Amino acid sequence: MSMIKKTVGIASLITIVLLASGFCAIGAEYSVGSGNDEWWTTYPDQSTGAGGEVSHPSWVLDALESKPVLIYVHKSCSYCVPQTEAVQNITDEFNDKIAIFEMSADDDARSEEAMQAYDPNGGTMYVPLTAVLTLGTNSDGEVVPVWHSTDQVTGDDWIKNYVEDAISQYDENSANWNP
Repeated sequence: MSMIKKTVGIASLITIVLLASGFCAIGAEYSVGSGNDEWWTTYPDQSTGAGGEVSHPSWVLDALESKPVLIYVHKSCSYCVPQTEAVQNITDEFNDKIAIFEMSADDDARSEEAMQAYDPNGGTMYVPLTAVLTLGTNSDGEVVPVWHSTDQVTGDDWIKNYVEDAISQYDENSANWNP
């Protein structure tokens, strides 16, 4: 009888742990930090400007007052085509939940500002640049703009994961942001 009680007790404990893990996964998927898969408050570890402050363009901060932001800077080249298609798929799905800025690297004045601010490698300025911004808490517990970006072709899943997480983070933190 004692063995049955222990087995039931252990099974109950395992169930509680599994359920708790599942509930944690419902919230933010990515943490705030400086690693490759985190939201950044400063330039990330891989950047030549690692740890440096980001100068967010005013048009980005203005948009961030009402929802998360997706910035996509590209050229009309064959390398950018798969990322352009992936961004378009996300745009169709999340158009009303995020502010979307798609711009040509060749003829949109904001593209250089975006490249300067959000190039993950610190000034190399390769395209396609895909940046997602939202609100998160910094190491002092303050709600601040956080971002993640890449200059690689990532495909739908990468963009969708960051956009969904940006929406979740924004919903959790926007009430406490003082722009």
